[in-house]
Amino acid sequence: MAAPPRVAVVGVGAAGLATLKALADAGVPAVAFETASTLGGLWVYGAPGSPAYRTLHLNTSKGRTEFADHPMPADWPDYPDHSRVAGYLDSYADRFALREAVRLRHTVDRVTRVGDRWRVHATGPDGPVEVDVEAVVVANGHNRVPNRPEPYPGACAAEQMHSHDYRGPEQLAGRRVLVVGGGNSAMDIAVDASHAADRTLLSLRRGVWVVPKYLLGRPSDTLNGALARRLPWRLRQRISQGMLTATVGPPTRYGLPAPAHGFLQDHPTLSDALLSRLTHGDIQARPGIARFAGDRVEFTDGRADEVDLVIWCTGYRVRVPFLDPGLLGDGADRLPLYRHVFHLDAPGLAFVGLMQSTGAAFPLLEAQARLVAARLAGVWAPPDPARQAAACRDELRAATARWGQRRPHMRVDFDAYLAELRRELAAGRRRAGATR
Repeated sequence: MAAPPRVAVVGVGAAGLATLKALADAGVPAVAFETASTLGGLWVYGAPGSPAYRTLHLNTSKGRTEFADHPMPADWPDYPDHSRVAGYLDSYADRFALREAVRLRHTVDRVTRVGDRWRVHATGPDGPVEVDVEAVVVANGHNRVPNRPEPYPGACAAEQMHSHDYRGPEQLAGRRVLVVGGGNSAMDIAVDASHAADRTLLSLRRGVWVVPKYLLGRPSDTLNGALARRLPWRLRQRISQGMLTATVGPPTRYGLPAPAHGFLQDHPTLSDALLSRLTHGDIQARPGIARFAGDRVEFTDGRADEVDLVIWCTGYRVRVPFLDPGLLGDGADRLPLYRHVFHLDAPGLAFVGLMQSTGAAFPLLEAQARLVAARLAGVWAPPDPARQAAACRDELRAATARWGQRRPHMRVDFDAYLAELRRELAAGRRRAGATR
């Protein structure tokens, strides 16, 4: 007979699967709840809440994205599409026998503290379910609640949609499309529109560094990874920015705004096709929006264009609706967590995936999950509360200096953070051994 769960995991995308695997390795029984009818999270095209679109591919290379204990197939392309990634997560669950712990079509609507334990309330196909556990791991992702901009002056007569609702180029056919935003989804959708729409405009309020997926014949993220193992980020910035500028030129060469920040000071935007479509005139760059006037949009440089579809690629709000707001302080995206994992004031509450990385996510999720599992297995111990709080303050200070006010609580440098989690795991094991 299976042992009763000691841990509840909320969400069974990549973060939840990595957590279940780490807990199983550590011998910690767990149960996981997933709203969708299948596991895989945002990578499952058409699943409830998934923002995946038909042309979605990884924007980090497979060698930098794969889980350490489950490599992606060698014959796959460097940048697999969403169906391959979803299948990869399926195979991960099968290889490590994770499905038995998962309750699909169960939506967690409330998590509360009951003494020194946690009560998880979920609604499933057969009605409500409650479990009491020692710990809760929040792994539900943060790309589910679209961030819609405040209304601009004037009235917009064009159809509007958020990138969360975009599924494929057929939605763009024959339209005069305005794509607003500078992230990876904005670039992908603008490229799709340039092949399907009558006209495609791309509006960026601020400049971004657009990185081709290949530099010097290699996936571009592998070059920065090689530098990260040897150099501080400021020196990496100078080298990488110089290489990028020498290879493709500055963003202004393509009619895009000049970035206000140096390379590596924001999430990179990767696209092979965008710069080519700009230079061919198939995408036309525009600055920020000043106002709408019916089917016309006026930009901050005085130009105006007629559009009939506006796609807001303006990111997502970070929401954890099932937790008491008192546990989230000023908001989930401003929550101080020890090593971006452990709640400072609520023992037994941990987060896997509540971060924004300069690179891939999966290896970081794997490392965070191992830290959580070691804690719950009793082989890792945190430092005292004062040192945890001090570490959070130091990290926030450094992140703010690098990324400004663009969610500094969540920002991590992929390579530096991965190395930090490895050191933390070793240090916590020593602390745990010293207290026995």
